[in-house]
Amino acid sequence: MKYQLSFENALKASRTLHRLDQLEVNNILKDLAAQIKLQADDILFANTLDLRRMSADDPKYDRLKLTKERLNDISQEILNVVKLESPLSEVLESRTLPNGLALTKVRVPLGVIGVIYEARPNVTVDVFSLCFKTGNVVILKGGSDAEFSNLALIKIIHKVLLKHGVDVNVAILLPSEREATAALLNATNFVDVLIPRGSQALIDYVREHSKVPVIETGAGIVHTYFDLSGNTEKGRAIIFNAKTRRVSVCNALDCLLIHSERLDDLYVLVAALATKSVHLYADPASFIVLDGYYPSNLLHRAGPHDFGTEFLDYKMAVKTVENLDDALNHISIYSSKHSEAIIAEDERQLTTFLNAVDAAAVYANTSTAFTDGGQFGLGAEIGISTQKLHARGPMGLKELTSYKWVVRGNGQVRQ
Repeated sequence: MKYQLSFENALKASRTLHRLDQLEVNNILKDLAAQIKLQADDILFANTLDLRRMSADDPKYDRLKLTKERLNDISQEILNVVKLESPLSEVLESRTLPNGLALTKVRVPLGVIGVIYEARPNVTVDVFSLCFKTGNVVILKGGSDAEFSNLALIKIIHKVLLKHGVDVNVAILLPSEREATAALLNATNFVDVLIPRGSQALIDYVREHSKVPVIETGAGIVHTYFDLSGNTEKGRAIIFNAKTRRVSVCNALDCLLIHSERLDDLYVLVAALATKSVHLYADPASFIVLDGYYPSNLLHRAGPHDFGTEFLDYKMAVKTVENLDDALNHISIYSSKHSEAIIAEDERQLTTFLNAVDAAAVYANTSTAFTDGGQFGLGAEIGISTQKLHARGPMGLKELTSYKWVVRGNGQVRQ
């Protein structure tokens, strides 16, 4: 197999990371944070080569683009990870059996983690820092869109690892070719878990073709429900932020649900979106209310495909609902179980929504833009898990660990 040597090297490297204490790990991560700032010009030049191959109108363009400010943010996120306490060796449970055996349940690394992602070069560094902090080896498979950026970043990571005498195979970047993806999906003897980050199409492909266990992350079809009791000023600010802060990220708002008796407030709720040229795809009731008020070139009649779409663009659907149950039903049909929100002042409505919605993160009277590992105090994140097994929501350090039972005895044998 063409990539077997890389996989073998990753597995061997995973058996050495336990020798590093947390002081060494943190010093290496601090050095990496500094080097990213020092070598910003080289990274940005490589990023320019990637950007030249993508249209600025492509929703992925913003994800792909690096700036000095974004590199500073990446560097700071590494330092945020440094500040966090490692979960490794944490004792989750302990007891002594009647026969004298001492049992402890302790956190351990997952082992070798494969991450398949698209045009987001920051993932290269975020994932490495989280995996390295938790004693995991990472095999990275970035998309061709970010090829030059990823190569520049992995080069800096390897340089720092070599400086500190650490096997560079703790972070492997596979070629951007599709053949590498196929090999990673079948690396059952070497890789413990795969985490896809990107579009729903990418996640579906990995889930359907991988022989390695998969943790699904990324795709966010996000709703916000404006209730009969909703506060207009709160709603206006929340909707604007959730939709326009960064349209290309998975926590961005895709569909506004509005109570039918609050349609008179709809224009106030969405008017500011026109300043960002947000296209609205409105159902019949909301279209009538907005027609003649919201810019005609930005207002469209919604089709069935506009609901249940992760736009990743300056686009948003609007759907009129009769009550909370109607909103909950719509969300249950179209949600990707990522992030869902309600704007309401009625405590019973809030409580019902928060209890009933099946999603990794549910919000009351605030923006879904907060679904982020850094915002949740987890440092950086490896992704937002939308499934229920092992991890759910922003995946930080603890989510990159498993556990094992350590049993200490003094000659006991079982009858």
